[in-house]
Amino acid sequence: MIQEIELKIPYPYAIMKLKLRSLPLLLFALACSSPPEIKPQFEHDISSGPTPWTSDSFELEEEDFTFAIISDLTGGERPNIYGTAVGQLNRLDPTFVLSVGDLIEGGTEDTLQLQKERDSFDGRTSNLNMPFFHLGGNHDLTNPVMRKFWENRFGRRYYHFVYENVLFLMLDSEDYEEQRMIEIYEARAKALQIINGEIEGVYEESDYYKMSERSLGGMSNDQFEYHKAVLEKYPDVKWTFLLMHKPLWMHEDDKGLERLEALLVDRPYTVFNGHFHSYSHRKRLGRDYIMLGTTGGSQNPRDSMAFDEVTLVRMDKEPVITTLKMEGILDETGKVAVVYDSLNRERKDF
Repeated sequence: MIQEIELKIPYPYAIMKLKLRSLPLLLFALACSSPPEIKPQFEHDISSGPTPWTSDSFELEEEDFTFAIISDLTGGERPNIYGTAVGQLNRLDPTFVLSVGDLIEGGTEDTLQLQKERDSFDGRTSNLNMPFFHLGGNHDLTNPVMRKFWENRFGRRYYHFVYENVLFLMLDSEDYEEQRMIEIYEARAKALQIINGEIEGVYEESDYYKMSERSLGGMSNDQFEYHKAVLEKYPDVKWTFLLMHKPLWMHEDDKGLERLEALLVDRPYTVFNGHFHSYSHRKRLGRDYIMLGTTGGSQNPRDSMAFDEVTLVRMDKEPVITTLKMEGILDETGKVAVVYDSLNRERKDF
C-alpha cells in the first residue's frame, strides 16, 4: 500500500508535498529492530580442538557477577551428593561453575572404565544451567593413559580465561615428567595393595607415602612459563584467581607455586585447592588461600571440617566468598532436594 501524506509547511514560496511510499515497511522495521546484543567479556587462547569448559554462553549480569566452585568427589564417592549439588547450584544461579579436580575415581588404565566414569560425571554435570569448567586432580590424571584420555576429551590440562576483567588461572598439579608420573603411579598401586590387605606392609612406611607429590603435587617449568606469559599479557585485571587440586603453594622447591607467587606480589589474588577433603583457610603473603571440603568425596568422620559444600564467590570490588554447607541449602519445602547417603568412608589414600 502506498500512502500519500501532505505536509503543509509555511514556506514563503510553496507548500511541500511529501510522498512516503514505504512508510508501512519503515514503521515495521523500526518496531522489530532491537539493540545489538552485549556479551560478557570472555577471553582465552584455545583456538581449536576440545575445550575444558562445557559452554561459552554466559548470562549477562550487572557490574558484579558470581561464580561457584565444587570440590572432590573421590576416595569412595557417596551416592547422590554431586547430583544434589547440581540441583542446588541451579537454584543459586551463579554465572558459571569451576572445579578443583578429582571428579572421577580413576586410577586405572582401562579406557572403557574411564569412559564409563567420565560419562557418569559429565551426564550429571550436563544438568547445570550454566557453563562448567573442568580441572584435573590426581584421580583424574593418575597415569599417562589417563592424561591422554583427558587431553582427547577436554584438551588442555592447564589453561586460563578472563571473564569481565577477572583472570582465572587453572593449574594442573599433576604436571610431572612421564617417567616420574609412572613411578608415582606404581608406588601408589603398591600402597593401595597394602591398604587393602593384599600385601604385607605399613602404608605410612611405603614409598608412596613418603613422596612429596602425594600431598603437594608438582608443576613443570613449561606450565610455569605458560602462566607467566598469561600474567604478563594481563597486568591490570581487577582480580586473579588460581585454582588447583593439590596445594602447590606448600612446596619448598621449584615444582611448586613460589615462582608464580613472586609474579603475583603486586596484584590482588586468591587461591583455591582441594585434595585434603577438609575445609581450611589461611592468610599467606597477605592473600586468602582456601582449601575446600568435598562435594561427595570420602570424609573422615572425626574431622569437623570435613563436610560437603559448594563455594560462591561474588566478584564485587573485591571477592565476597561464601562457603555453603550443602545440608543447609534447602528447597521451598524446607528439605534437601535429594536425601544424603549415610555412608561416611574414612579417607586413607591421598
